[in-house]
Amino acid sequence: MTKWLPIGHYPLPPLLIAIALLIATPLAVSADLSAREIVDRADNRDDGDRRSAQMEMVLIDRHGNRRERAIRSFDRDQGEDRQRIMFFLEPADVTDTAFLTYDYGGPKRDDDQWLYLPALHKSKRIASSDRSGAFMGSDFNYSDMTRRDLDAYQFRILKTDQVRGAPVWLIERVPTSEQEIAESGYTKSLLFIRQDNFVMVRAVHWSSEGSRIKYQDVTGLELIDGIWTITEMSMTSKRGRETEHRTELRWSDVRYNQPLAAEMFTVRQLEKGLP
Repeated sequence: MTKWLPIGHYPLPPLLIAIALLIATPLAVSADLSAREIVDRADNRDDGDRRSAQMEMVLIDRHGNRRERAIRSFDRDQGEDRQRIMFFLEPADVTDTAFLTYDYGGPKRDDDQWLYLPALHKSKRIASSDRSGAFMGSDFNYSDMTRRDLDAYQFRILKTDQVRGAPVWLIERVPTSEQEIAESGYTKSLLFIRQDNFVMVRAVHWSSEGSRIKYQDVTGLELIDGIWTITEMSMTSKRGRETEHRTELRWSDVRYNQPLAAEMFTVRQLEKGLP
């Protein structure tokens, strides 16, 4: 069983040695599901519809200084497509900032993302070439805010493991093109997907920016209205032994099957603000 230390206390060389050993370990898992089938199920698992939630984003720099942001988010499914809009409420320097994303289910169409900046009184469309950039100064990329085009990756099961006592598959995900690396910001990822509910509860991402590695960890997972719901997650950026930055996300007051109209998920609503 892999032992994960608290973020910020990883001795990097042993961690990389452990990952190398995992990759070198002979495959000894059930052949019932392929790596692609597992990732497909994780990508298409029931994550609810017409959801509203309160969000808290905490940005922590290398010196431990914290900046907290309050957000109201809304999500809905539209066929195979997913739509999300987020309104930043606090503090004052981000009040009325808003983010809208159309996550298309079909692989032939690029997702759409817009960011509304009140200081400019206009919405900015996020180009594909900019999606490897940091989302609102956090450790999450804009590309992390949408699903991946699975056809743009190769997947391989490395072994089984456990995360907080739950059995998981450890799967390697590698982009198949330089374009996908440029747009996602990652050259490789290791995904820890739970075998009982297909939730990705942990990941390691190799950034395309040199020696930076990001550690993603789901620390809160609850069954709400019969739906496995992530309620707490962190992403930590490290370079060598040093932690550069950490982002914590928390969700509360999560509600499904809310009366969310199509008009909520428009650039017009993005610029009008929280209704």
